[in-house]
Amino acid sequence: MEQNGTYSFLYTEDDESVKKESMFRITMKRLLKNKMAVLGGIILIIIVLASLLAPWISPYDYTYQELYNVNAGPSAEHWLGTDSLGRDILSRLLHGGRNSLTIGIVSTLLSALAGTALGATAGYYGGAYDNVVMRILDVFQAVPSMLLAIAISATLGTGYINCIIALTISGIPGSARMARASCMGVRNQDYIEAAVSINASEPRIIFKHVLMNALAPIFVMATMGVASNILMSASLSFVGLGVQPPEAEWGAMVSAGRNVLRYYPHICISPAIIIMLTVLSINMLGDGLRDALDPRLKQ
Repeated sequence: MEQNGTYSFLYTEDDESVKKESMFRITMKRLLKNKMAVLGGIILIIIVLASLLAPWISPYDYTYQELYNVNAGPSAEHWLGTDSLGRDILSRLLHGGRNSLTIGIVSTLLSALAGTALGATAGYYGGAYDNVVMRILDVFQAVPSMLLAIAISATLGTGYINCIIALTISGIPGSARMARASCMGVRNQDYIEAAVSINASEPRIIFKHVLMNALAPIFVMATMGVASNILMSASLSFVGLGVQPPEAEWGAMVSAGRNVLRYYPHICISPAIIIMLTVLSINMLGDGLRDALDPRLKQ
């Protein structure tokens, strides 16, 4: 806009949306150039869609028992065979994915939100508050995550909700430390000092300026955390502290077949392979996101 021989530029919300969209496009272009990340994304999409559509595409009810056809191998009737109670393994895999994926995603999301809030405020304020928060988290991190999750599950009891709570609590320290390190790296930047100089509120500075410019490593860590929590939920179910029968869950399915592994290995192999594929695909996608979001890497 020209006014009296000079030009003044007006900043509008549309400009901001264009910048955000362009950054998203740049990230997606970098991600799509990574063949391994694309492959991981395709595998993950297939697994997620199959789990979401389980009620409509599974050939049998996942609780239906054919007691005359137990431990049957793969056949035209049961593509992946049946377990020791005569239940169709493919149907249980599809429905089990709903529990395994939901536990991994929800627990990671909750721990990331709680840990990011703690880490961001600790990294911004520093001082005594930072020391108190970090020392409390040190106590939790002194115990291995898996052992902490087992202890919490054993205390709260078994079940779907308690498994999510256990994995959420065990994941908070790692998320908080990542958020704290990321926020400490940007809190002294010029735009933060500019926000302080115009008397912007501290919550606005922390969550709009500090945190939003430190989200890339947090987002990548959360993506990797989903894979880790899927493994941990499967481990909890394997030892009897996770999802309980007759509900289907991949770790519980592996546990159900361990006693007959020598004679009927197909009962364990199918859920073990799907766990491996899911975790592998998420890690491949997470590696691609890390590379795509790293400004130092020009692709």
